[in-house]
Amino acid sequence: MNTNFKNEIQIFGRSLLLPIAVLAPVGMVMGISSALGQSYMIEKLPFLGNDIFRAVLSSLGLISSVVFNNIPLLFAMGVAYGMSKKEKGIAVFASVVAYLTLLIAMHVHLKLTGTLAKDNLSLVGQGMVLGVQTLKIEALGGIIAGLMAAKITDRFYRLQLPLAFAFFSGKKSVAILAIAFSIPVGLIIPFIWDLFTAGMRAVSTIMMAPNIGAGIYMTLNRLLIPFGLHHVLSSTVRFTAAGGTYLIDGQTYVGILPAMNKILFELGPSHPAWKEFMPTLTSYLASSQMLTTLFRVPAIGLAMYHMAYFKNKKFAKGMILTVVLTAMLGNITEPLEFSFLFIAPKLFIIYAVLCGLLTIPLQILEVSIGYIRGTIFDFGIFGLMYENTHWVNLILLGIVNFVVFYFVFRFAINKFDIKTPGRESEMADSTLLNNKEYDKVAEMVIQGLGGKENIKRVENCVSRLRIDLQDQKKISMDVLKESGSLGTFIPSNNHVHVVFGPHVEFVRNAVDDHLAGAK
Repeated sequence: MNTNFKNEIQIFGRSLLLPIAVLAPVGMVMGISSALGQSYMIEKLPFLGNDIFRAVLSSLGLISSVVFNNIPLLFAMGVAYGMSKKEKGIAVFASVVAYLTLLIAMHVHLKLTGTLAKDNLSLVGQGMVLGVQTLKIEALGGIIAGLMAAKITDRFYRLQLPLAFAFFSGKKSVAILAIAFSIPVGLIIPFIWDLFTAGMRAVSTIMMAPNIGAGIYMTLNRLLIPFGLHHVLSSTVRFTAAGGTYLIDGQTYVGILPAMNKILFELGPSHPAWKEFMPTLTSYLASSQMLTTLFRVPAIGLAMYHMAYFKNKKFAKGMILTVVLTAMLGNITEPLEFSFLFIAPKLFIIYAVLCGLLTIPLQILEVSIGYIRGTIFDFGIFGLMYENTHWVNLILLGIVNFVVFYFVFRFAINKFDIKTPGRESEMADSTLLNNKEYDKVAEMVIQGLGGKENIKRVENCVSRLRIDLQDQKKISMDVLKESGSLGTFIPSNNHVHVVFGPHVEFVRNAVDDHLAGAK
């Protein structure tokens, strides 16, 4: 695969995290307000039926719903921001203009071809979006608009026009060109939409196969983590026909997340759609993630601690506890996964396969715990506060997962002398990170990457720095390790990932300051 293309795909995957990061906490607010408003909760806690409480809960749900009603727009802005290399603010503005133009251009196509539906819009894939009756392409429309806006911005933000039109030169030209490019794209999309959805449905026959589909998805998701492409896979299943098409109360929902939003936040556990669809939907989202964050990661961490050398146990305990809590409280599993990925890649493959195999029983056990994330907080909100979630079955399956992963990892670490945390002759020191001395960490990171002049571009995702370099031969792995990083790897030529877990955002800011000469 072409290196530049590969890097672009990784950046694209990372750009999808921005809107997802908004959906997660807003979803928790909606989950709480929806759960407390259910009739069975009011029966248990009569004060919830008080007019004031009901008004507060319904208001919270209504305010939160504005985010879910505009998911495509969020993706347009997020992708434009993440993919653009220059003038990100202009790119975000242009993405909104491009998305609005796409909507009306598709409306014009439907009107000119006589296919604009007059009723039962959802049955023909149409709907009202921001006041426009158009083709319902959901988040994909926002992604297309965001990609166009990013590319147009980077290409034309310094455009020079003749003096008579100089007012429209430069940054002002970007939004105008976004309209110009979006019109033909919007007119073409309806022609190819049927072919695209047919292709996605073909993918869904594998990815959404009863019971085993969730296992296949989870294995692929884990295997793509080293390349930073798991976000692309997740978004494909969540927002396209690859994640299935669901008819709920006469409305068609494409992808896992729109269907989940409808059932979880509007219809509730008493609706027939809950029993019919939730075990499937949640097995690709929170339920499967909870198996990893709440059971598999702690099991692996315990195995690593038990196999650590006695002299290193005290230090290993602190480090392992940190990465385990990062998963349980923050839904970030990469710090622990990277601790053995590079030193034992075959074990990582076994780990990914086991994750898939032990995800399969979720649907059979009818576990129905939403939403996106797999933290202990999400378990409390979406598992315990809702009825018909079968949360006990998740715990029972989780215990099985814990036992399997603990003994597999303990055996492998001992048998093959894998240098997991606590088994190295020299342990990485995370004192600087724990003390939040990010300026010193940044200095060491820059030094380990070959100095300022060797660094072309710095980005980050939820757990790692992603840096483009002039010459990767100048990297000093020892210095990067001394900075407190949990791992360093080079997925493509002159592109390096340095793992800092939940500290990554602060390290990135400090690195940016040093590169800009602010420190």
